[in-house]
Amino acid sequence: MSEEDLHFMRLALQLGERAQGAAWPNPAVGCVLVADGRIVGRGWTGPGGRPHAETVALARAGAAARGSTAYVTLEPCAHHGRTPPCCEALVAAGVARVVVPMLDPDPRVDGRGIAALRAAGVVVDVGCLEAEARRAHAGFLARHAARRPMVTLKVAASLDGRIAVASGIGRWLTGERARAWAHRLRAEHDAVLVGSGTVLADDPDLTCRLPGLSRRSPVRVVLDRRLRLPLKSRLVRTARRRPVWVVTRSSADPAHRARLEAQGVRVELLPHERSERLADTLALLAESGITRLLVEGGREIATAFVRAGLVDRMVLFHAPILLGAEGVSMVGGLDVPRPDAAPRWIAVEDRSVGEDRMLVLEPAGETRCSPAS
Repeated sequence: MSEEDLHFMRLALQLGERAQGAAWPNPAVGCVLVADGRIVGRGWTGPGGRPHAETVALARAGAAARGSTAYVTLEPCAHHGRTPPCCEALVAAGVARVVVPMLDPDPRVDGRGIAALRAAGVVVDVGCLEAEARRAHAGFLARHAARRPMVTLKVAASLDGRIAVASGIGRWLTGERARAWAHRLRAEHDAVLVGSGTVLADDPDLTCRLPGLSRRSPVRVVLDRRLRLPLKSRLVRTARRRPVWVVTRSSADPAHRARLEAQGVRVELLPHERSERLADTLALLAESGITRLLVEGGREIATAFVRAGLVDRMVLFHAPILLGAEGVSMVGGLDVPRPDAAPRWIAVEDRSVGEDRMLVLEPAGETRCSPAS
């Protein structure tokens, strides 16, 4: 690939990021149309997955698309849905060349888009910035390959790994800028998950409160096996304005379930009465279209996801304070017999956020959902 190809694919990936958290169940795709070294059209996936990035870019380019090169961050679709296939739209517009980093794993596509383009005489190059694209589409890939969303665990902790003082007094460890980043994470994910204990203790609303991004607030999910979600909680009182899903056992109190549903809460039942596996919850979310899940619960939830090997990324905000041994640790027991058996993580991003530090980590080895950028 030429330097020009790399440059425009990076731009396409940046455009695709604008749709993260809003495009589900579809992937967040970016597209750049280039003619004679000049961008003539660009687009990214619309809310709810429509319109597709290619459709938007072609509409903006108009007649200038003829003879252009399209840089698309995922193989153009080849199936008829609510709109015609993007591969057909590219051919009809007269696009001469298409550059993609990777195939679309959706069985309705999976090479068919590329084959259709080539059959129509369009030059197709595959593999440009594939690692970066796989990282960008990690949630979409996980939903197809593993029947679960990509999981990001967000933790705010002191330097000595404590998330709260023993008494629970005081809500924030980090500063305002770090908390703003946490809200940005919500906007970039399809759903945010907490346990019922967090709801009972903190009564959170779990929305994105950044200016201009409130409409990007995620689906709010409560893992509540005993169905304890109070009717007076903020989540229930706002369920008609922003979706709230509760995952519980089939034996949960049917009367309380009916009361919650009457307030607009969606109640999802685990498949087996004694099911305790987080994988069951993640499968339910994936079946409903969720591709990117942000986990914000306390120590119990964080420990459960880490123990199950279901954390694809951890975003760790370190406040420059020490809370001591009396504080609440960020994770509970992991039954690690020796240091070389401990879960190991690789830092893929490290930055200052006001007075705090933000680390983005991914599991080392084969459990990683995608290559580091």
